[in-house]
Amino acid sequence: MFNNLAIIGTGLIGGSFSLCLKERGLVKHTIGVSRTQKSANKALELGIVDEILPLEEAVKKADLIYVAIPVDVTIPTMEKIMDIVTDKQIVVDAGSTKYALCSALANHTRRSRFVASHPMWGTEYSGPEAAVREAFTGRACVICEKEKSDKDALEAVEKIYRDLGMHIVYMDAAAHDIHAAYVSHISHITSFALANTVLEKEKEEDAIFELAGGGFESTVRLAKSNPAMWVPIFMQNKENILDVLNEHISQLRKFKASLEKENAEYLLELIENANKIRRIIK
Repeated sequence: MFNNLAIIGTGLIGGSFSLCLKERGLVKHTIGVSRTQKSANKALELGIVDEILPLEEAVKKADLIYVAIPVDVTIPTMEKIMDIVTDKQIVVDAGSTKYALCSALANHTRRSRFVASHPMWGTEYSGPEAAVREAFTGRACVICEKEKSDKDALEAVEKIYRDLGMHIVYMDAAAHDIHAAYVSHISHITSFALANTVLEKEKEEDAIFELAGGGFESTVRLAKSNPAMWVPIFMQNKENILDVLNEHISQLRKFKASLEKENAEYLLELIENANKIRRIIK
């Protein structure tokens, strides 16, 4: 059990992490650090944190520091945090990109007190109101560069995530960003693009609301995600996302060509090949 947990970013991921640890009795006291007073007040009201403090005070008071903020501000924030922590504290991040952060902290004197993680869970909602007590269960958590973290720090973080019902996957930071581009980041771009397509072509909002079935809803759900979170992710993982985006555009062109040429056999082949995903995702 940790005496004091500092949550840097009290939104969906940080807020859920705090609630889950409190629910399981894994922490005695939680401290929030929030960018806005409104968010801080809501986190207190919802019981996500027990008090709000400025960054430096929160870090100095905490045993465990959990950083869950947009990736464009994670690096400068983490550099401030790592300059403060002692060899008795543990710092964990939850960012969707890992290479830039790990590279930025590679030579820091306290690098070994940091565990780079990415819990592969989330929803399209944001803010403290989106935090839930039963997050993470049954999902994967990626830990990067485990060999660069002190044994006690790594084991403590592994235990937390396993206590939350997650299974752990180990990767280097560059590999993580490649795989995240394929299984997460492209899904969001596709969803944003589909939403824009429908909004551009279908001018009657009532028709979208009335006729949109489960397939459309599930595909476009991610388009409701917070742009302040996703724009930095796309920019920071730009090269990997461009690679997968080029392949995705190529696949869309194949569907387009099969329809233009009325080639039902090729269309069937494309769909049957896509059906192979059943072997991987039930």
